[in-house]
Amino acid sequence: MASKPFELAGKTVLVAGHRGMVGSALVRRLATENVELLTVSRSEVDLRDQAAVDRWFAARRPQAVFLAAAKVGGIVANNTLRAEFLYENLAIAANVIHAAHVNRCEKLMFFGSSCIYPKLAVQPLREESMLTGPLEPTNEPYAIAKIAGIKMVEAYRNQYDSNFISVMPTNLYGRGDNYHPEYSHVVAALIRRFHEAKTSGTKNVLVWGTGTPRREFLFVDDLADACIHLMKTYSSGELVNIGTGVDIAIAEFARLVAATVGYSGEISFDTSRPDGTPRKLLDVNRLAKLGWRAKTSLEDGLKLAYQAYLSENRQVGE
Repeated sequence: MASKPFELAGKTVLVAGHRGMVGSALVRRLATENVELLTVSRSEVDLRDQAAVDRWFAARRPQAVFLAAAKVGGIVANNTLRAEFLYENLAIAANVIHAAHVNRCEKLMFFGSSCIYPKLAVQPLREESMLTGPLEPTNEPYAIAKIAGIKMVEAYRNQYDSNFISVMPTNLYGRGDNYHPEYSHVVAALIRRFHEAKTSGTKNVLVWGTGTPRREFLFVDDLADACIHLMKTYSSGELVNIGTGVDIAIAEFARLVAATVGYSGEISFDTSRPDGTPRKLLDVNRLAKLGWRAKTSLEDGLKLAYQAYLSENRQVGE
């Protein structure tokens, strides 16, 4: 496993997408790393605008970049906003990766997504499974954009010897999540739904799908810690999965969220809604060999996520 130590301390570090769930977790984690943190809002620089990105990089010349900016969402958002997911994520990846290269950025980390793996790939999902079969149709545009970003990282490493790497987070949850009633991911959607059912006295909560798919969930602050570890210690064209290595059926997970929120009513399943991929569990052996394992249990993480929802996000989308 290739390793080239990279010292973050004293460097100018850009977190692209610092207002998102992943980016804000990286900002929190980098606060302990003695770096000069750079962030840029969309009102300052639209990362979809190549000329604007080029100007910003030429002026600021960050030494390290975490490319966490992306248009993200759950099954409904991915399936209905297909053009936006493809165009915006392609543009962001192409513009930032190329600008980092042109302006001699010392290291860049690109964030993929576990949806890049084929729908029916062998479980747990190994990094080598990418491009070995058809994708899950509902989020294919997002996955294709992410694969293109990963391949850009590979190409710039191969052609220019750029110290660019790609990581593959599993399903994330925690502070800074999106609680939109239609466009959120499963964890945020269930926290909001069960909380609203508890406060309104609703006796039954309907969960989309059959409840049988299995998913792996990683607390976002654990992801940020893993990324800092890899930024400092890892340098290779091979992808690195970041997850817990443990999954749970959606039905069981829904009951766990209900218990966390304090909802005691019935839970039923809307089988007319899509399930998505039957199972998504990452093989995290490569990450473990690199010296990192997740620290936050699902139970503890959900308590923290619910606290964050209550304090920060209850009005989002309402």
